[in-house]
Amino acid sequence: MITFSVITCTYNASSVLQRTLDSVLMQSYQNVEHLILDGASRDNTVTMIKEYIAKSDNIQNTRHRIIFTSESDKGLYDAMNKGINKATGNYLVFLNAGDVFPSSSTLETIASVVGEGEELPGVLYGNTDIVDDNGTFLRHRRLSPPSHLNWRSFLHGMLVCHQAFYARTDIAKRNNYDLHYKLSADIDWCIRVMKDAKRHNLPLRYVNTVVVNYLDGGMSIQNHKASLKERYHIMCRHYGFITTTLMHLWFVMRGIIQK
Repeated sequence: MITFSVITCTYNASSVLQRTLDSVLMQSYQNVEHLILDGASRDNTVTMIKEYIAKSDNIQNTRHRIIFTSESDKGLYDAMNKGINKATGNYLVFLNAGDVFPSSSTLETIASVVGEGEELPGVLYGNTDIVDDNGTFLRHRRLSPPSHLNWRSFLHGMLVCHQAFYARTDIAKRNNYDLHYKLSADIDWCIRVMKDAKRHNLPLRYVNTVVVNYLDGGMSIQNHKASLKERYHIMCRHYGFITTTLMHLWFVMRGIIQK
């Protein structure tokens, strides 16, 4: 039976954190490690997490394990790297404050796509819905993942939401987030993980269902222009200047045509 490391990075997140904690706690799949990396929050976040740990401890026969730290860091991606370094599951996924699993059986569904005894795929990935601050459904994510994904697929945009991207932990540990990127390191990380899987001839397995409800208005959305500029440099790094530039010109033309 495969194991999951769910990584949650928080900072002053008490307004949206509870539903994230509840969604992990309610998972029917039992081989779950929940790593919570708090950046020394000053609101009620730490208290909420301690209450969550106590609640989990009181549930009999649970095989969920919670590891919690609260300390200053160098930003979100630094906290994510700390989570990667601590993870012990077969796969890891980032579920940050405000994001939730759509149902109590989400991890069970994801685990079911891996056959008994088969070599573990490099990545498991699925679909994403967007929710508001109250957790209410807003829309399906505009970009949808293809049934056959490879590292070149992201030339067309980030087709898989970061929170719907389950990386094999051994691959993730070889590919920490690049802290030179402040807004879009997740895209660079996903591409490098997929490249690593390709080098080791490991498939990327599609889970044909919604695997995360993602909170609208993340860090890159709030800094949209700077994020787009950073994404362009990341794509040039992986796909080359000419190919990336031509693709971006196509994005512009497509936008004009659709108007």
